[in-house]
Amino acid sequence: MGDYDVETAFLGQTGPFFWATFFLLNTVFVSTGFNGLYIIFAGAAPKHHCLIPDVNLTEEWRNAIIPFAKVDGEPVQSQCSRYKLDVVRNLSAEGYVPGRDVNLTNLPQEGCLDGWHYSKDMYQSTIVTEWNLVCDNQWKVPFASSTLFVGYLLGSLISGQLSDRFGRKKVVFLSLGAQCVSVLVQSFSHSWRMFCIMYLFVGASQISIYISAFVLGTEVLSKTMRVLFTTLGAFLFYCIGYMTLPWIAYGIREWRTLLAVLSATSVVYIPLWWFIPESPRWLITQGRVAEAEVIVRDAARKNKAEAPPVIFKESEVQDMPCSRVYTMIDILKSKNIRCITLMCLLLWMAINIGYFGLSLNTSNLSGNPFMNCFLSAITEVPAYIVSTWLLRKCPRRVLLSTFLILGGGVLLLIQFIPDTFHNVALTLEMTGKFGFTMAFSIVYIYTAELYPTVLRNAGMGLCSSAARIGSITAPYVIYLGTYNKVLPYILMGSLTMASSMVNFFLPETLHKDLPETVEQMQEYRGFCGGPKRKKYIQNGATSNSSPLHETKSDTQALTN
Repeated sequence: MGDYDVETAFLGQTGPFFWATFFLLNTVFVSTGFNGLYIIFAGAAPKHHCLIPDVNLTEEWRNAIIPFAKVDGEPVQSQCSRYKLDVVRNLSAEGYVPGRDVNLTNLPQEGCLDGWHYSKDMYQSTIVTEWNLVCDNQWKVPFASSTLFVGYLLGSLISGQLSDRFGRKKVVFLSLGAQCVSVLVQSFSHSWRMFCIMYLFVGASQISIYISAFVLGTEVLSKTMRVLFTTLGAFLFYCIGYMTLPWIAYGIREWRTLLAVLSATSVVYIPLWWFIPESPRWLITQGRVAEAEVIVRDAARKNKAEAPPVIFKESEVQDMPCSRVYTMIDILKSKNIRCITLMCLLLWMAINIGYFGLSLNTSNLSGNPFMNCFLSAITEVPAYIVSTWLLRKCPRRVLLSTFLILGGGVLLLIQFIPDTFHNVALTLEMTGKFGFTMAFSIVYIYTAELYPTVLRNAGMGLCSSAARIGSITAPYVIYLGTYNKVLPYILMGSLTMASSMVNFFLPETLHKDLPETVEQMQEYRGFCGGPKRKKYIQNGATSNSSPLHETKSDTQALTN
């Protein structure tokens, strides 16, 4: 097969076809922003204390039965214990007054045997209030969050295979339907276990949408539009959904209704089936050249460009092993692909721990949780805009390390901020979120550019799968803050700083052609110097240069 970008150069770098595909595909990412982090509100723990049953107690004893403890130097009511009800009832009946006649510190305590009383100032109901996921059951909330990311892991493994086998477009729309049904069924969960099981399916369908739509846009759009799509496009539209989520949750304070409304948003995507095309690159790798030509000719008509009589030369197509079905096993066969994949896995894991750790931590920050979530989301907007501009001009390796150091360094600084400077700590946390968001957007396009078309979805799926190990642990990293509030920042910051050097061993992809076959992949950089090179035989002569050459027209197309 020849160079797809060269053979379709007559379409131009922009035009109605590319812009329509760009916006239609990007609208799909809005749904992932809606459904990705609703656990922030559905799993929020309102202020609570032990429920006091309707027994014969004086008003003084009813107010004093909950002991106080010092948290960060301030007295707060205990959330998991109360003074023994039998003892308090006897003292109340005998006329003793708490604090005057009785030293409360000497009274025995017991757990919340009658349940809890939850404040409804912020939420009408959450899974915490419905199933009492507090005190000894507090671990069930981060566990529920982790099941979403376990679903991401499973979905990443499965979606890559399905997308490479059956097509990007089919998997995108099947995953949208699965997401809609999963969230709807989850809203009817009768137990915490059912909630977690359905969250697996939500995560699997959601990451399948993201990866398949991301790869579809990468392969359908031109070079110039590809950079715009994979930075300002996909991530910004995800951010639009993310920014809208807290306002939907603000209007709907009951978790079941919130999930039902969010599930209904997927229905609006059904008409897009007739407007979003399949990837011509993928069709060609499957030997379905006629279908690919129909799509390209339709694109030429919409762009008002003149297509040549033969777009894809039959002789070149025959050279392509169409019947070959690539799997993740092929990633392990080559030392070059293994090394590149291993380094990508480490990067994705570190970035996901930092990104999702800070995202899930917004409900624990001081202030209004809805506004904190909105601020966390809106912080990503300048990150995507800046990354779009930088990715057109700057090497991927330098950019990725720079923003990993920014995100990790800021997190390490937070522990030195006094407790009274809440705004300073919030500003630093948002700065760290900016750095991780930049790194998140860069690593997506960087990884997509490293893998060839025949392995791109499998490679992206594997990297995304390993990254889920990081996102699965993120809720527990945040949970450590209940013991020491600076511990999550130390762990996330240290890991990020340590991983910032890994990507320097990856090949640079700036202004390089998107590889189509395994043979066209660049070599990873050696650990003892510059990039490794291997010899290529071209027209009977030996050459030390890579087949991925940069042409003047390619450079101009990416920088315009």
